[in-house]
Amino acid sequence: MSPTAYLAGLGAGASLIMAIGAQNAFVLKQGLQRRHVGLVVALCVLADAALILLGVAGMGLLVSRQAGLLLAVRYAGAAFLLGYGLLAARRAWRGESGLQPAGADPVSRRRVVLACLGFTLLNPHVYLDTVVLLGSLSTHYAGDGHWAFAAGAASASLLWFCALGYGARLLLPLFRSPHAWRVLDALVALLMFALALGLWRSSAG
Repeated sequence: MSPTAYLAGLGAGASLIMAIGAQNAFVLKQGLQRRHVGLVVALCVLADAALILLGVAGMGLLVSRQAGLLLAVRYAGAAFLLGYGLLAARRAWRGESGLQPAGADPVSRRRVVLACLGFTLLNPHVYLDTVVLLGSLSTHYAGDGHWAFAAGAASASLLWFCALGYGARLLLPLFRSPHAWRVLDALVALLMFALALGLWRSSAG
C-alpha cells in the first residue's frame, strides 16, 4: 500500500466528511442521547466506505453524467430535511425536545436506522463528495495507489464518526439543562432549513 496515496486519501476524506451537515448533526444528537451510537456510527462508516469504493472503481464518471438522478435526489433530500427541520422547530418552540438525555422515552432502532439512512443517502452531496470527487482524485495514483487512496478516505470516515458519536458524551455536562436541549433543537432546525433551501436552489438552478 502506498503511504503517500493513503495519507492523501485520509486528508481529502477528512476535509469533506468533517464539514457541518445534516448527517453530522444527527450523529452528534445520537451521541448526546447515548442511543444506538454504535449502530449509527457503523451505518455512516459503511455507507461512506461503499460509496468511496464505488467512486474509485469508476462509478464517479457514470454518476456525474446522470443529471436526472442527482436532481431527483436533491428534491427528495430537500423534502426530507425540511420535514425534519419542522419537527425540530416545533420541539424547540414547545420546549418538548426530542433531544433528551438517556433515560427518556426510547426511540426504536428501526426509526434510528431509517433516519440515519435518510440523512446519508438522500443527501446528493454525499454522492458528489465520495463517488465523484474522491473517485476522481484517486485516479492521480497509479497501480494500486487508488485503492490506498480509498482506504485513507474510508479511514477518515471511521475516525471522524467514532470521534463525533462517542466524543459527544464530553458535552453532556452542558446539556444537563433543558434549556440547552431546546437551543440545540432550534439550531438543528435552522441547519436543516438552510440545507433544504440550498438543495432547492441548486435543483431550480
